[in-house]
Amino acid sequence: MPAPKELDPSASLPALYGMKLPKLRVRAGFTQRGLGDLIPVAHSRIAQFELGKETPPEDVNTRLDEILEADGDLVDLWTHIKRTPIPDWARKFVTYEARANAMHKYTAHSVPGLLQTEAYAREVLRHGQPWCTVEEIEEKVTARLSRQSLLRKPQPPLLWVVLDESVIRRPVEGPTVMREQLASVLEAARTPRIEVQVMLFVAGAHSAMGGSLTLLSFDNAPDVAYLEAGHSGELVEDRAMVARHSHRYALVHARALPPEASAALIRRAMKEYETCAVPDPT
Repeated sequence: MPAPKELDPSASLPALYGMKLPKLRVRAGFTQRGLGDLIPVAHSRIAQFELGKETPPEDVNTRLDEILEADGDLVDLWTHIKRTPIPDWARKFVTYEARANAMHKYTAHSVPGLLQTEAYAREVLRHGQPWCTVEEIEEKVTARLSRQSLLRKPQPPLLWVVLDESVIRRPVEGPTVMREQLASVLEAARTPRIEVQVMLFVAGAHSAMGGSLTLLSFDNAPDVAYLEAGHSGELVEDRAMVARHSHRYALVHARALPPEASAALIRRAMKEYETCAVPDPT
C-alpha cells in the first residue's frame, strides 16, 4: 500500500491539525487504535483527524490534548478551526471549487455565493445563522466574498447558473439590496464566461427540486457534484452518481428560460423593486 500523501499544513487549519496530531501521537508511543481506545473513538476516526478530513468534537479534542500532553496546543488549534468561517462540510468543496475550469449551478433559494453582493451576502448569512454574533457574520461575509476572486483570474472558470425564480422574487432586506444584487447578476452575465438562466415557477416540477446542485469540471480529474440544503452539504465523487446529477442539471438547464429572456425577466424585477412593489409573478 502506498504511503499516504503528506499534508500541506499551509493549505488549511484542518490540514495543519492533521499534520500535528500524528507527530504528537507517535511521540507519545500510541498507534491510532491504541489512542482511539483511550478516548474512546474508533481508530478510523483518528485516521480521519490525521488526514485533515474531519475535525474532532470539542470533548474528543480535549482528551487528545490531555493524553498526548500537547500542553493546550490542540485546544488552541481547535478553537481557531472552529472560528474559521467555512464549515467542515464545505471545506473540501471550496478546495475543489478553486481548481475547477467549469461550474454549473442550480440554486434553489439564493443567488450563489460567487455572485453575491456584500449587502446581500450579509443578510442571507444573518438570517440563515441567527445564532452568530455580528463579528462572526462579518467573518463569514469576508470569506464568502473572497471566493469571488476565482472569477477575476486571467483564465476564470466557466460559470453557468440557473436561478430558481424564487431567488429573484423573494426580497432580501428590501428593494435597495435586491436592486443592487440583481444589477450585479446582470453585469456578471454580460461577461464572456458567465451565463445566467431563470427557472420559472410555471415550469412546474423539475429534476432539482430537492435543493441546490453544483457540478464542477476539471482539466485532468473527474467531475464532482455538490448537493446543498440548508446548513449541510454533500460532496459526490462517485462517477456513476455524478453522471446522474449531471443528467438532472441538463434537464433543469433545458427547461429554464434562455439567457436573453432570463436577463429581461431580471430587468423587469429590478424595475418592480424600484417602485417598492412586490414583483408580479407573471
